[in-house]
Amino acid sequence: MSGLGPDDVRDRPERWRVVEEAAAFKGHVFNVRRDRVEMPRGDGTEVVGRDVIEHLGSVGVIALDDRDRVLFVRQYRHAVGRLLWEAPAGLRDVAGEPLHELARRELLEEAGYRAERWDTLVDVYPSSGMSDERVRIFLARDVAEVPADQIDFERIHEEADMPVVWVPLDEAVRKVLAGEVHNMIAATGVLAAHAARAAGFAGLRPVDAPEG
Repeated sequence: MSGLGPDDVRDRPERWRVVEEAAAFKGHVFNVRRDRVEMPRGDGTEVVGRDVIEHLGSVGVIALDDRDRVLFVRQYRHAVGRLLWEAPAGLRDVAGEPLHELARRELLEEAGYRAERWDTLVDVYPSSGMSDERVRIFLARDVAEVPADQIDFERIHEEADMPVVWVPLDEAVRKVLAGEVHNMIAATGVLAAHAARAAGFAGLRPVDAPEG
């Protein structure tokens, strides 16, 4: 028995000794770093290789209207060969930009909506076995559509044709659990929003809460 209990279930910083690191790939959105890390084995240690994807990080937005509907956008994702229904999201590619301001911008540019009320919904590492990417998902409420002529943004490439659909929150949960929605931000955010609503939205963190 470990002697640990529920109160101990909280992620914490930890860094094992890296004896060597080298750049394996450098790209626009991510780099790949090759580390040799000292890890436990039996009564001693051994040095093993680990490839790490260094990612800019991102944010996502679960927009909930006054009818308890969630906003989805559809986007082509080449890596998985699918048209995925997703929550609005974007990369942390502007140095120093507050995360909630990035989220506001993505909701406007991708979906054409603004929101008056913002809360931090959930923070995740979507692929912690290989990447340092971190994602903050916000809950946006009191939403209103913005006229197209007030949006100074041109959608190109994967964003050229992104239809918007509002789905009742309970139906969105069903779609996630039925395997009809696969996007990590959408799936995690929908389930978190459903849990938050069940608690009367009490306990949500402010938009500028530290990520830890």
